[in-house]
Amino acid sequence: MKIALAQQNYHIGNFESNTRKIIEAIEKAKSDGADLVMFTELCICGYPPRDFLEFKDFISQCYSCIEEIKSHSFGIGVIVGAPAINPDAAGKDLFNAAWFLYEGKVLGTAYKTLLPNYDVFDEYRYFEPAYSWQVIEFKGKKIALTICEDIWNLGDNPLYRICPMDKLMNQAPDLMINISASPFDYDHDDDRKEVIRANTLKYNLPMFYCNAVGSQTEVVFDGGSLVIDANGHVVHEMKYFEEDYLVADLKVVEQNSKSGDKAVLRSLDKDMRVSKLNDLDKIIEYLVDERNIREIHKALILGIRDYFGKMGFTKAILGSSGGIDSAVTLVLACEALGKENVTAVLMPSQYSTGHSVSDAEQLSKNLGNPYHTVPIKPVYDSFLTSLQPIFKDLPFSLAEENIQSRTRGNLLMAIANKFNLILLNTSNKSELATGYGTLYGDMAGGLGVLGDVYKMQVYALARYLNRDSEVIPENILSKAPSAELRPDQKDSDSLPEYPILDKVLYQYIERRQSPNDIIALGIDEALVRRILKMVNTNEYKRNQFCPIIRVSNKAFGVGRRVPIVGKYLS
Repeated sequence: MKIALAQQNYHIGNFESNTRKIIEAIEKAKSDGADLVMFTELCICGYPPRDFLEFKDFISQCYSCIEEIKSHSFGIGVIVGAPAINPDAAGKDLFNAAWFLYEGKVLGTAYKTLLPNYDVFDEYRYFEPAYSWQVIEFKGKKIALTICEDIWNLGDNPLYRICPMDKLMNQAPDLMINISASPFDYDHDDDRKEVIRANTLKYNLPMFYCNAVGSQTEVVFDGGSLVIDANGHVVHEMKYFEEDYLVADLKVVEQNSKSGDKAVLRSLDKDMRVSKLNDLDKIIEYLVDERNIREIHKALILGIRDYFGKMGFTKAILGSSGGIDSAVTLVLACEALGKENVTAVLMPSQYSTGHSVSDAEQLSKNLGNPYHTVPIKPVYDSFLTSLQPIFKDLPFSLAEENIQSRTRGNLLMAIANKFNLILLNTSNKSELATGYGTLYGDMAGGLGVLGDVYKMQVYALARYLNRDSEVIPENILSKAPSAELRPDQKDSDSLPEYPILDKVLYQYIERRQSPNDIIALGIDEALVRRILKMVNTNEYKRNQFCPIIRVSNKAFGVGRRVPIVGKYLS
């Protein structure tokens, strides 16, 4: 049996486009002599559809697409992901289903059993878990068909009480097929491969695993679909961060399974998705590891490109300050959208240094993107004049600093509105964590490009972007970071040094460690408590922030639900 894997980038709710792509792949698989073609989880409607699933019309359109795809299933088996209506009045109205289509009919369906309800996942809100399990017989083979999370319940500390493959093994399947929508994060990609390997070793069966690719607002799917033999060895590995297609021969995979040694498997538990680093130096070393930075770069490019493409926008704007964050954002945007489609606006104030302007100018000259210089002093002074009767002779404070930031945000949004541009936000994760930003000022934007990238990772990303030539001027990388909202201001005036700050933030945000756990690593107690207080008291700012491209296992946004008015550690 020859099985085609179609790793495609779908658009949530774009039924016409999704169905067309699926049918094109079916026809290609037929011409390639495939017996079966498999797609990804909820490929018909796109993943994650979230509350669209509550609309009957949305479900009706899913069913209409399945009917259309059925008509192309003559001579080839087709596995697609789509919601299925639960015929039982008890329980949720829908199943998350894998539909097996053949000869114009539904040969079988498999319902997802393990419904993730953590981080960005909220599947139990919509779906009923499976309560029966059957292999699907096709061309003399028994197929154990599962969906994404169904294969993750392994190790010494399982997250769920049921393991679907244990149920299916009672029917003596010949192979496993899993359709998936497993998102990228730099803590997760190795674990995914290890989980698939663990399944093949546990059940002594090969697995064909097809994963989604593409960005859906903040969530990036990286593809990397796999065919692994029963010995746990990778037979085929598909591309990452782009669409791909291949035809694998089951006979060859089975032959591989009969020869060679079993692969070595590292231990698994339910916390394997979060790196367990306790060595202070190794935390930063891990965060800025070149492989992680390379993958983050690919994820951010895909995130920007898909956000714009799927929203129907083509051009971006951002404030270019001569600092590291705006520089990295500008380079990424030019790569993702084309240099001619990204406008940089330099907005110096009386507190801006000369090199900030010249560095920002040189960056745009290196990139070849359009840029404008709009000094903000006249606008800023007019604000102060208007406020003078109220401010009177009170000393300069945060209020005057924030007026500068909000002036810049206002100018950027005005240009964005006038020319139909999307404002890219340049705030990094370290700043967002500690509240080091101005609401409606430098926190304005339609998409947060670096909002899940720590400051030390931003520097590493800048060096990676300069790997072939000096695109980002060296002075931007070497100078002390500053918001330049008052004379001689430095980030270190308000924040701990970034190498220490990022270690603490990673332990608290990604690993959910307690203050005492972090202090035990050798960090000053007062500093730890100060940092955690900044994180928790600034949730109100993050709650008003734009979508952030997710690259870690715990990004700010839909995957991190923290009360604004909570007292814990604040």
